[in-house]
Amino acid sequence: MGSDKTAGVDSVKRARRNAEAASQQPSKPSTGHEPHGEHSHTKAGTAALALGALGIVYGDIGTSPLYSFKEAFTEKSHEMTVDPINVYGICSLAFWALVIIISIKYLLLVMRADNKGEGGILALTALVMPKRGSTATKAGLLVSLGVFGTALLYGDGIITPAISVLSAVEGLEEVSPAFASWVLPIAVAILMCLFMVQSRGTGAVGKVFGPIMMVWFATLALLGLSKIIPEPGIISSVNPMYAIRYFTHESGKAFLSLGSIFLVVTGGEALYADMGHFGRRPITLGWYGMVLPSLVLNYWGQGAFLLANPEAVESVFFRMAPEPLLIPIVLLATCATVIASQALISGVFSLTAQAVKLDYLPRIQIRHTSQSHSGQIYVPLVNWGLMIACIGLVLGFRTSSNLAAAYGIAVTMTMVITTLIFFKVLTDKWNWSQFRAFAVCIPLLIIEMGFLGANLIKIPHGGWFALAVGVILMVQMQTWRRGRILVAERIHRGERPIEEVLDETEDVKRVSGTAVFLFKDLGKAPPALVNNLKHNKVLHKCTLIVAIETAEEPRVAPEDRAHITKVAPGVFQVQITFGFMDEPDVPAVLSTLTHFGLEYDAEDVTYFLGHESIVAGKAPGMNPLQEHLFVWLNRGADSAGRFFNLPTDRIFEVGSRVEI
Repeated sequence: MGSDKTAGVDSVKRARRNAEAASQQPSKPSTGHEPHGEHSHTKAGTAALALGALGIVYGDIGTSPLYSFKEAFTEKSHEMTVDPINVYGICSLAFWALVIIISIKYLLLVMRADNKGEGGILALTALVMPKRGSTATKAGLLVSLGVFGTALLYGDGIITPAISVLSAVEGLEEVSPAFASWVLPIAVAILMCLFMVQSRGTGAVGKVFGPIMMVWFATLALLGLSKIIPEPGIISSVNPMYAIRYFTHESGKAFLSLGSIFLVVTGGEALYADMGHFGRRPITLGWYGMVLPSLVLNYWGQGAFLLANPEAVESVFFRMAPEPLLIPIVLLATCATVIASQALISGVFSLTAQAVKLDYLPRIQIRHTSQSHSGQIYVPLVNWGLMIACIGLVLGFRTSSNLAAAYGIAVTMTMVITTLIFFKVLTDKWNWSQFRAFAVCIPLLIIEMGFLGANLIKIPHGGWFALAVGVILMVQMQTWRRGRILVAERIHRGERPIEEVLDETEDVKRVSGTAVFLFKDLGKAPPALVNNLKHNKVLHKCTLIVAIETAEEPRVAPEDRAHITKVAPGVFQVQITFGFMDEPDVPAVLSTLTHFGLEYDAEDVTYFLGHESIVAGKAPGMNPLQEHLFVWLNRGADSAGRFFNLPTDRIFEVGSRVEI
């Protein structure tokens, strides 16, 4: 998502703006040397962004060493023998998975497919969406897949905090077996605290995310290096022949182990989704400068350690640590997993806000936790739902190994869907030939389908949970979007042109003040306006008919958000367009309006809203189950007034009954 996914990005946002400002200064004739301040400022800004990316973008993938290598050997469906062929083979697969999936697919290719600077599967899907009002259905299947991939990320957002925190706390068992009975209570307590502080915002905590993760990655590298030095031959696993030999050694088990090996790249979607925070260059710098070397060294170190200590396979990461440093490393791992969890939680908040603005989810309460950065948001309903689900998973699965059996399938499916949509972007947006696009996407699909196939065996062992979450949300999102279209069609049937209605108001009394009618269809008279004229026999001296639209791009410049047209003396139509990552503050936009004859007083405004009571009926368009689901969702939707930041004491609602 690129989306404003995470808290604590104010400082890195400012650094990015400073870096961009420095880089965009007017060029000067060369004098044989460059102003040092300008270039060092740019480098400092990029370095600050790269540090921020360490804490926000790489939290999930950075905590994978806690469990992924262990699961490749110990997963019950494919328990592997700890021997040189398997160790070298898994090290080789881990290395090439990081290179192909992260370095090549995301950093080199997919992150170039940004949507006005923003990334993530929802932003990518918006690139291939048919334009509003278009009858094109060519991209309909891919859009549906994109919605499904978005829904699957909610399952990922539930499982990641549970498995990350649980795997870190399990390190206490290495300190002393007496801590075994404390693992679950401590994990549950950490998760409860994590979700309970969300409403306060985490900007202050976010400032230390980067430094903590830098210490974490340095620890990963040093732990790995300490085990590689006595066994330097493990570095030769970079040769892909070891991976090929691995598959010929225990073929069936080797294929099934791909489901666990894939865990080394979980969190890859975050690189793309968080691109809007940092830009591609700082994320790339963080990856090659610290994250990739640290992960590779740690996985190689785990492999080297297992060759000498095969009995340590059940907890290979923590047994690598020197005994005096075990408790500090457990505490550091816990901090790292909390940071990884925070990134996923904030990501789900942002994903929800984007889906609401694109009309795939009902309006729900969204609170902004920062006065200076609109991307720091808190969604109460989602927060408490995530908390209950995460704690339920910890108590239900009880160990990180059991949770690993449920983890991966949703992420793999999302990556496959991303590749399919990216193919469409290559051919339709970048004008690549199909042959060239196939040459790029088919190898990626083959690799990802291999990972997906190996993950399918996880379905009966817990993988069903993430799929169930995805399917339920997919049905809900598609039902809501379809229902909203049907409601709009029903309302349109009784509409009349605004000019026709105004022609009948010559004898209507004009009253002081401003009336704002929120209505989607410019050119038509809002039902609330018609009813006001019919029953109250008045028309305000300044009447604004406001249509609000969400663009299929993340942000719209403030100067481009509003377009005003005069319809009659004192009556104006206003088209307001927000990006799907903009905060929809209608009063703020209206306060900037200027037009000849417009006398707008922000302190004397009444907002008229239409309130539709939706009932299921026999009208065609949806099956009965979907109709009842839509009615239920509509009843739980947040008010338009709160969603668009309208002052509650100036809202007047006009009700109507709509049958679908």
